[in-house]
Amino acid sequence: MPSISSSRKEALFITSLIILWYSSNIGVLLLNKFLLSIYGFRFPIFLTMCHMSACAALSYLSIAFFKVVPLQRIKSRSQLLRISTLSVVFCGSVVGGNISLRYLPVSFNQAVGATTPFFTAVFAYLMTLKREAWVTYGALVPVVAGVVIASGVILP
Repeated sequence: MPSISSSRKEALFITSLIILWYSSNIGVLLLNKFLLSIYGFRFPIFLTMCHMSACAALSYLSIAFFKVVPLQRIKSRSQLLRISTLSVVFCGSVVGGNISLRYLPVSFNQAVGATTPFFTAVFAYLMTLKREAWVTYGALVPVVAGVVIASGVILP
């Protein structure tokens, strides 16, 4: 059984990771908005390339030198294809988000992003025919409704 101090250390570590993740997301979002719309930087795809290059370099350092997680080898061509597909989709998502920041307020960008879990659950069902519990869908409806209300969208 872990000691209380061990549990506290783990809770503090997890809390620190969440705060770091949350803070860095806000920082990246605001810096992107500043660069793309206020400062007048006109190259959202180049900005995304800089993000991805920095992520790749820092990830490699974290794995190879700091041993944060073990190095994992790609085991098959099929696995490489799946990872590559995910990489392209993720990159497209970041590019789209960066392009949208030139034209949309940060608050609206984030409000639309808050609907992602609802649509993810719906599309996951449509693609895999595996259902979440109805409570899950029900809990996500107020989020989408709140975004619609906050955005000032009037439904017919």
